[in-house]
Amino acid sequence: MEIKKTYLFIPGGWHGAWAFDPITIRLKEFNKKYFSLTLPGLEPEPIEQDKIINLTTHIQFVIDFIVERDITNVILCGHSYAGMVITGVADRIPERIYALVYIDAYIPKNGDSCWKLTSDHYRNLFASGAENDGFTVAVPPGSENRRRPQSLATFIQSLQLTGGYEQIRNRTFIYLSGWEGTPFKKQYEILKNSADWHVKTINCGHNVMTQRPDELTTILCDLDK
Repeated sequence: MEIKKTYLFIPGGWHGAWAFDPITIRLKEFNKKYFSLTLPGLEPEPIEQDKIINLTTHIQFVIDFIVERDITNVILCGHSYAGMVITGVADRIPERIYALVYIDAYIPKNGDSCWKLTSDHYRNLFASGAENDGFTVAVPPGSENRRRPQSLATFIQSLQLTGGYEQIRNRTFIYLSGWEGTPFKKQYEILKNSADWHVKTINCGHNVMTQRPDELTTILCDLDK
């Protein structure tokens, strides 16, 4: 008997689990199993931390969540910054991961950081956003008041990979083509003809979860067939 697949959603910078609510509501209607996580430091109510939160912190948090609940056959989905996180998780526990889904997300290799992979616009945003205390990047302008400042270290720490993530052959990149200044266009051009990737395009802005939830849900459900 095949073990039921579990969707695990990791939000992008400044966001929490709530970012995927439009998707998880739909997955529930299809009787899918899912979890959506809020990464350390991005909780709705600030939690006293005993150390600086970095990319390693976020990766370990997701690993602990999976291992402690003994979840396997994971369809691990990351939006934007979270591409760094899901790659690090898959590198450590590839035996538990069924598929990797990069939703307009960074796809790193060994030694990469979000800072290295992103555009000058976002590097400037990270730097200017951290001017207040040098540790946390302020929430960028926008209407969503649930976003929280994020540790600068999560954006600039390099990811150390051993190659375990390459065992995951089921890999999807969802390119969101409808927003100006996307840092993912070059990545799309590289992957669009690759035999090793499923590449999907949705013509909308970066927040596909609210702008095109039905289209995104359809792509995700197709992975569980």
